[in-house]
Amino acid sequence: MTEAVRLDQVYKAFVPSGRAAEPLLALEDVTLAAHPGEFIGLIGPSGCGKSTVLNLLAGLIRPSAGQVYHLGKPVRGINDRIGYITQDDNLLPWRSMRANVEFGLELRGVGKRERRERARELIELVGLSGFENHYPHELSGGMRKRASIVRTLVYDSPVVLMDEPFGPLDAQTRVILQDELLKLWDLRRPAVLFVTHDLVEAIALSDRILTFTGRPGRIKREHVVDLPRPRDVYRIHELDRFKELYDALWTDIREEIAAANEGVSS
Repeated sequence: MTEAVRLDQVYKAFVPSGRAAEPLLALEDVTLAAHPGEFIGLIGPSGCGKSTVLNLLAGLIRPSAGQVYHLGKPVRGINDRIGYITQDDNLLPWRSMRANVEFGLELRGVGKRERRERARELIELVGLSGFENHYPHELSGGMRKRASIVRTLVYDSPVVLMDEPFGPLDAQTRVILQDELLKLWDLRRPAVLFVTHDLVEAIALSDRILTFTGRPGRIKREHVVDLPRPRDVYRIHELDRFKELYDALWTDIREEIAAANEGVSS
């Protein structure tokens, strides 16, 4: 089976603007792969390179060493075959909610009737029916985020990258959107790489979770989330296995925080 995405021994260094400044190594010898239909969570301390991984897969930046693959082919530039959802909703303020959802299909030349029907299905699924003609400034933060997610999922990309998409939202809205995201994902099962700092969120959504070390980011450990699907995100914390996974993830993060503090004190 062809892997959906793969990073093979990837290093990424950023060169600051000052001539005398040393390059900043963000990622060091990172190898990871996601298979079609797999949901992978990426967690780690701030600045460990998680978002850099997504930007490499999207072709927004190039690796300093190593290789990045999408569906078995090297990523050489901007990868417009991949979906990318960021913390910001990035909705176009001059387009209605429905027109925003249809935007990607419109760029791909999909006919008006087909894109209207595909958008309608997902808009209804996330509870936005009746708001199709509203503009982004007329929607709540949670509603804008729903629109942003379905805008990305509507064109059936086999790979979707998500960079803390629920980060700015309140706790209640986050859980509701986690539940809706799993339902949307289950419709077509794209491969998803999901960056989050929320350990509960990572467990609720993922098939596997990769923890990263502090900068330069390396993969510290892989955790298999062997909880049955479909999942009840509202009650998942009640499962015995949830506590085991949570403790293991927190141990990884705590070790990296301690290591970083030791580096500062020394």
